[in-house]
Amino acid sequence: MLVPFVKMHGLGNDFVVLDGVRQLLELTRAQLRWLADRHFGVGCDQVLLVEAPTQPGVDFRYRIFNADGSEVEQCGNGARCFVRFVHEQGLTTQRQIRVETLSGVIVPRLEEDGSITVDMGPPEFDAARIPFVSDSDDIVQPLQLADEEIVITAVGMGNPHAVQLVDDVDTAPVERQGPAIELHPRFPLRVNAGFMQVSDRHAIRLRVHERGAGETLACGTGACAAVVAGIARGLLDSPVRVATRGGDLRVAWSGKDASVMMTGPAVTVFKGEIEL
Repeated sequence: MLVPFVKMHGLGNDFVVLDGVRQLLELTRAQLRWLADRHFGVGCDQVLLVEAPTQPGVDFRYRIFNADGSEVEQCGNGARCFVRFVHEQGLTTQRQIRVETLSGVIVPRLEEDGSITVDMGPPEFDAARIPFVSDSDDIVQPLQLADEEIVITAVGMGNPHAVQLVDDVDTAPVERQGPAIELHPRFPLRVNAGFMQVSDRHAIRLRVHERGAGETLACGTGACAAVVAGIARGLLDSPVRVATRGGDLRVAWSGKDASVMMTGPAVTVFKGEIEL
């Protein structure tokens, strides 16, 4: 089967995007891993599948598959690419759309300057809903790794995040700690591990080890989770510029039950066809 695809990225967090609206696509885990492979396939952090909605009141369905073939609930950088894709493919002319995901409905909007703002919904701090095994509702909690104890804030942004404060993201132990945090038994569905350096009250630097993908150049939900964690801990004030290795995002959150608003770019790299 010859399948058209579009290669896209949001701040270097890259995707293979597939149109499941105009064709029926049922990909196996092995096919997804092959598409994501940077040596034998196209290469990406995640494969995004655009589908017709399955519920009333929404415009599209958005499915996200990690490079290891696992399906996940949410991806912020992917959501921005999703909007660029459906516009460029002529699937919609609406600047703001409602999109169903595994974690609920998100509302992305194409801005006049070409950037994309995504209403990511309110963050989740309830441990059982993240999910995170804990008998405390403290914002800051210890997490025991094999040979050291770290301090994290667990946040749900449609997917689980563990955010820790570091002095310098350049020397942060992302490669060593990231996999251990991802697979920690206190996170039953695995977790994205964020390493946040506070530059000032409106700016942070961030690296994220994503579950099922490893460290990526940027993570949209990770940026949202880090800003929320920083504000909840009294370290930041909204809005916050998030500097990742792939570029900058702007994240705003007014607290309590308010939605997290994320703004950034989405870029189409190339189009092609591949035999599955």
